[in-house]
Amino acid sequence: QVQLVESGGGSVQAGGSLRLSCAASGYTYSSYCMAWFRQAPGKGREWVGMVHPDGRQVYGDSVKDRFTISKENAKNVLYLDTSSLKPEDTALYSCAADTYCHPGGGGSWMFWGPGTQVTVS
Repeated sequence: QVQLVESGGGSVQAGGSLRLSCAASGYTYSSYCMAWFRQAPGKGREWVGMVHPDGRQVYGDSVKDRFTISKENAKNVLYLDTSSLKPEDTALYSCAADTYCHPGGGGSWMFWGPGTQVTVS
């Protein structure tokens, strides 16, 4: 059974940083495209970025140069390192996995985690 579980969210002051994690199980982690999304209250889901199976990273414009996505295949863990956080980064952050790296995060991703809340004040 495929499972994605995020952790590391919390409350932080503007300018601060957090490291979010997404632990994956139940599939061949290293061969999948992994992505981060976020959804702020009252807004639609926004693609944050993704990492291809070969390690190549692609980011959305709103987080470029502030967020970094990485993965540790040996531990089946995906990370999102955030920095210079702003109040507008407040959202529920979720990870997703698929065999296809949907350009710009569009399309329907196969697997999702429940999310972890990040609040920036």
